[in-house]
Amino acid sequence: MKRLIGLLLLAVVGCPSASAPEAEEAPTSVVSILGSDPPAGYERVTGVRPIHFPPDHGPHPRQQIEWWYTTANLDGEDGRRFGIEVTFFRFGLDALPRDEERESAWATRDLHMAHFAVTDVRGESFQAHERFSRGALGLAGAQGDPWRVWNESWSLEGTGGGERPFPLLLRADALDDAGRPCSLDLTLSSDRGPVLQGDRGFSRKGPEEGAASHYYSYPDLRISGSITLGAQSHSVTGTGWFDHEWSTSVLGETLDGWDWFALQFGDGSRLMVYELRRTDGGIAPYAAGTWIDPQGTVRPLRAEQLRTEVLDRWRSDASGIEYPSRWRLEVPSIDLTCEVIPVLADQELRLSTRYWEGAVDVRGTIGGAPAAGRGYVELVGYGEGGGE
Repeated sequence: MKRLIGLLLLAVVGCPSASAPEAEEAPTSVVSILGSDPPAGYERVTGVRPIHFPPDHGPHPRQQIEWWYTTANLDGEDGRRFGIEVTFFRFGLDALPRDEERESAWATRDLHMAHFAVTDVRGESFQAHERFSRGALGLAGAQGDPWRVWNESWSLEGTGGGERPFPLLLRADALDDAGRPCSLDLTLSSDRGPVLQGDRGFSRKGPEEGAASHYYSYPDLRISGSITLGAQSHSVTGTGWFDHEWSTSVLGETLDGWDWFALQFGDGSRLMVYELRRTDGGIAPYAAGTWIDPQGTVRPLRAEQLRTEVLDRWRSDASGIEYPSRWRLEVPSIDLTCEVIPVLADQELRLSTRYWEGAVDVRGTIGGAPAAGRGYVELVGYGEGGGE
């Protein structure tokens, strides 16, 4: 955690926001961030507690680490396909109390990082951007009612109040390596309420007390708006997935990373699965998932109900890291078998942290009937230890 704080401080000292560190700076280990001992004053997540909306859409300063995460598969009017990821992170530096006077208006107890990535399937291109800001002077922050999370001009903002904040407005903008604009302006809607992952929103990630998070999702977003790449703007529609998770040292000490799947099938069913990898190369018994049928009925899934098999691998020319790149998933209790295939092999985010996060296609069967869909996969911890 000390390395993370030092990196973030370097990024924001003397300026309100900054891009990722120079390339020669080694990426910060995501696993070390999420498994570190926190400073005094932060509370670990140790069990089920009521989750209330709208307050829990906002920040949780008693926990040190938090993220608001949106992914989507979108289609343009010209037949082009795009994947997008926008994630807002909050890293606590100083625990409560938070109501005392600070000596400077620039002083902050939180540092904020945001990631914005776009996959252009027809153009066979992927770009990822990063932003840092301090939680002061309105530069970055989060609130629950009205729901808003932002890092300067990047924002996720609810237009409704109370428990039904939809539609949400998602905006982000950046320049690619050639100085051309890359931006999105999207409206997110949902007719269904949040899904509490795990045990009523308590998601265990290891045997140690506190190796857990509070976690909920909106897995059934309808999305419309525009994506701009270079000189061309594309009107797009599609489906998306939103996660909000908060914790303090979420990963257990023996864990090396995770593989996370969020899949949306054409019949309206949804599947979330994550596997936790051990430092010895095995799979920890804290894998879990959630199945949501077309009527919206939610069924938690335990590790013994899930089967995954890696069918192919891809090695990044840029980082030298090898990642899984095609999978077979089976959930016998719902008679589901499917293959998950990345739309592009290279969807590796090479920022201050390094991980693979990308759009995928899904095809298989549910109950013996053909099933197809789309989704997103996140691969964290490869190249940092046993997952390499």
